[in-house]
Amino acid sequence: MTATGHLTTALRLAGAGLPVMPLRAGKLPFGNCPDCTRSACGDRPHMKAAGPCECPAPCHGWAAATTAPGVLTSPAWAGAWRRAHAVAYHPGGAGLTVVDLDNPDAVAWARQNLPATKTMATTRGEHWIYRGTMRSVNGVRDGIDIKSTASYARWRGPGIGTITPLPDVVRALSARKPAAVRSAPSAVGVPATSGGGECPHRSPVYLERGLAMAEQRITGAQSEVHSTVYGTFLAVLSAHGRCGCLTDAHIGRLFTAAQARGESLRHCEVAWSNAIAALGM
Repeated sequence: MTATGHLTTALRLAGAGLPVMPLRAGKLPFGNCPDCTRSACGDRPHMKAAGPCECPAPCHGWAAATTAPGVLTSPAWAGAWRRAHAVAYHPGGAGLTVVDLDNPDAVAWARQNLPATKTMATTRGEHWIYRGTMRSVNGVRDGIDIKSTASYARWRGPGIGTITPLPDVVRALSARKPAAVRSAPSAVGVPATSGGGECPHRSPVYLERGLAMAEQRITGAQSEVHSTVYGTFLAVLSAHGRCGCLTDAHIGRLFTAAQARGESLRHCEVAWSNAIAALGM
């Protein structure tokens, strides 16, 4: 396919809501600019989960994927499209998860163990596409990678079938590998309360409902992700920060949701600390 053809495909996919980006030879993203090589810039707030960074060319790998036609056709991206060998997309940015089956045995396993969904043929196997996001993990089984948040997948065509919800059996696969998206470290928590941490809510259901709503608010943010994350952290701490309800696992869930929208761990830690300070805790 020509450079014009790749860009045409990218614009069509972007119009359908898929954040896209060019790939160079070897299915690799167009590379971090000199200032950002290997995240030397610290992934400052200009780097977004599904939008352009402010560098003069596509940068930050998967995080450079965008649905903005003005960015895709900008002079800064023109050189990348001229050298592009393929188009990739950020599944997590579109609310999707790709199960990448890289050999016939992996495909056979999926057909026996996974619910039917949309599939795309690849050079050596298939991509199975589900609706829903999770952390990306390589090698969950022999020949099987999971690509969703903080990852990209090569566009292989429209595929066949209908996209179905992400099943628990796929989520469970990630438990076999160390987390690719780090949750809150032990240094980030909630200061101890003077009242002994007695919970006035009486039921864990109240906390679980609040956390689920907080996760949905973060993952559903379409813009102003940084302020949404901070505001959500502030709301959770305001409701649960003084009673001893919140554990590291709860905080980790919020951090994971924020990282799925492109926030770095450092940004999560800063937002959490600022929320604690704002509440005088």
